[in-house]
Amino acid sequence: MAKQFQNRVAESGLILPITAGITFMVWLLCGLIAHGWWGQLLCFIATTYLMVELSNSNALLRIRSRMVSCTFLVLSCTSCFTFGSMPAAFTQLCFVAATTFLFRLYQDNQSPGRTFYAFACIGLSSFSFVQIFYLVPLIWILMASQLQAFSMRTWLASLLGLACPYWFAMVYYFYVQDFTALALHFDPLLSLPVPHGYSLLTFSHIAAFLLVIILMTTGIIHFLMHGYEDKIRIRQLYSYYIMISFVLVLFLILQPQHYDIYLGLLIATASPLIAHYMTLTHTKTSNIIFIVSILLSFLLVIYHFVSPYLNVWTGS
Repeated sequence: MAKQFQNRVAESGLILPITAGITFMVWLLCGLIAHGWWGQLLCFIATTYLMVELSNSNALLRIRSRMVSCTFLVLSCTSCFTFGSMPAAFTQLCFVAATTFLFRLYQDNQSPGRTFYAFACIGLSSFSFVQIFYLVPLIWILMASQLQAFSMRTWLASLLGLACPYWFAMVYYFYVQDFTALALHFDPLLSLPVPHGYSLLTFSHIAAFLLVIILMTTGIIHFLMHGYEDKIRIRQLYSYYIMISFVLVLFLILQPQHYDIYLGLLIATASPLIAHYMTLTHTKTSNIIFIVSILLSFLLVIYHFVSPYLNVWTGS
């Protein structure tokens, strides 16, 4: 079967450095130097590296390809309005790091060390976004059902991992003899979240979200139809991604005030699903979808830069 344009791109060894170079240019144009987003950029680079490692170490794609990390970079560029958010960048980094440790637990329910490190990453991310704790029960369920790595030992290790960052924080608060800030930090978990912030969502926010949702749904449908071609372990890992993605979409819709953070997490979980479709299909339809996706991503990035001038021109 003749290779489509999408397959030549997916299998190219140059696709990752080219995409990374374009992404860095987008960062510069968004105001990397002017705003001093160096911490956010370092988190983003580390997250991208972990996405590469996740794909390689777990063989998420049946062929040699960098599409998982490239898809992550492209989708991140379409939501470049989140680049300035340090909480979003740090939470995304810790979440991907936790996933890296969790995937190494597959069919190993006697590995408290890796479990501890995975949940320590989640606990660390809660300093910037305490609502990440809402995902912990789901992760426990997926550890049992998809990763087959849940036991009393790993559960206790997960609790210790979640608490570990706060042990160090307690030293500081004990030193200053003021625990008020720590108590206020957990207040959002003790009250019923009230959705707000819908009015703050712009066309760029909605368009980026819809693009991720459409491509992710396409990837999920393809996986459900052709997932039998993958090994059992890979099917389990992708099922993990699907369940996490569904919950993140729900959280994002119900809690738009945390849009930047939830979208960053969704991009990290949706990228493998999208890359699986883009890399392992060979039809004219998928080739058209691939090209259209690139064009739409490019147009969204362009719109982000020209929208301020459009608003001035229209007087809004």
